[in-house]
Amino acid sequence: MSRRSAFRAATVGLALMGGVAAVSLTGLTVSPARAETIWQSLALAYTNNPSLNAARAAMRATDEGVPQALSGWRPTVSAAASLSRTWNDAATGNLSDVQNNASISLSISQTVFAGFRTVNSVRQAEAIVRAQRESLIATEQDTLLSAASAYVSVIQDTALVSLQRSDLAFLQEQVRAARDRFDVGEGTRTDVSQAEARAAEAQASLNSAMANLNSSRAVFRQVIGIEARNLSADAGINRFVPKSLDDALQTSETNQPLIKQAQHQVDAAVFNVKAIEGQLLPTVSVSGSVSRSLDTDTFFADNQDSATVSGSVNIPIYQAGSVSSSVRQAKESLGQTRLQLDVTRDQIRANVISAWGNYQAAEASIVAARAAVEAQQLALEGVIEEQRVGQRTTLDVLDAQRELVTQQSNLVTAQSNRIISGYQLVSSVGNLSASKLGLHVQIYDPTQHYKAVRGKWFGLRTPDGR
Repeated sequence: MSRRSAFRAATVGLALMGGVAAVSLTGLTVSPARAETIWQSLALAYTNNPSLNAARAAMRATDEGVPQALSGWRPTVSAAASLSRTWNDAATGNLSDVQNNASISLSISQTVFAGFRTVNSVRQAEAIVRAQRESLIATEQDTLLSAASAYVSVIQDTALVSLQRSDLAFLQEQVRAARDRFDVGEGTRTDVSQAEARAAEAQASLNSAMANLNSSRAVFRQVIGIEARNLSADAGINRFVPKSLDDALQTSETNQPLIKQAQHQVDAAVFNVKAIEGQLLPTVSVSGSVSRSLDTDTFFADNQDSATVSGSVNIPIYQAGSVSSSVRQAKESLGQTRLQLDVTRDQIRANVISAWGNYQAAEASIVAARAAVEAQQLALEGVIEEQRVGQRTTLDVLDAQRELVTQQSNLVTAQSNRIISGYQLVSSVGNLSASKLGLHVQIYDPTQHYKAVRGKWFGLRTPDGR
């Protein structure tokens, strides 16, 4: 391999491992056959990611809080049965008189008024469900962001491995050329040693890059659920990025699930205060029961039936100060959630501004890195030509090559940072969801389970049959 052909190998497009695609330095674009796109990987993560599925299970568990609160409107029914045997002292002085008795009863109780505790408990449970739904959306966004980062990291590390391989091939050619010149008396042992040292350094860098790639592939497998193969580097996030910082801030105010979650938590805290205050109000209930007592010795001849209907009013007067303390505690918690809402708004605003700045900086870094690569390519070509006529040394070529590889690595990193920062920006405004990205998946609808369990009066099986 000539020095010029080795130079071309270092500056042509970066090749993905396995020979399935080629990545361009100018835009991380590829054209593999049947490549796994980032949208397909995001769809797999949305469907299979265990953390996201665990959050959905937590959502379904939270749904059960509503029927539990609604149980305050419903009656309680209980049945009881008893069987007894009595020995009496007869005239003989022995316990010879035996009497068997049995009874059965059915009771029902219904709370008529509970100081508005039931209605406020239901509203509190519904607010908690709404907050949990927003938390689920936030988890979905985090999962998709992690999947996108894992995907881009594999692309980036694969490109860096190819770059290091190209660099090693170039330096190995320099070693061969230095030895040839030394053999014919045109070079020195120092030139050979310098080239060999740079080649050994490139081999170490290649080994490190391959270790990073293996780590990225492991994270990809963890987040997305499949091995990283035939990846396409077309990220396509640009069309979802807000047009301006003001647009991003305005969108985050209405779409960010963490803000919505905090708002629903405030609602839940308000209803919690009202529910506890209800313990200071009277409770009105009615109850009824029917029973039958059986004398088994007379074959039910002496059965006695009874029925009772009663009503009661319980008026709390003093409860040792515990309820008053609970009310004060709930009010302090309400104040905390309101302050936390402000904290969340400020944090989201800071995240949006930071993500916007990172995205803009990444775009500027790409322009600068691309210009540096083009300039250094020309510089390396010039140094190689000058070396041929004896105006440059082998060390000058090696230094120019190292600078080129550094600039190429900077360009790949800048391109990857721009993609990841784009996903971070979209996530920060609340638009990184399967529905808004248009992923080809069955969108998980948390309201289906909620509707299935909300009105249940009984039943131990979950809606999916467990």
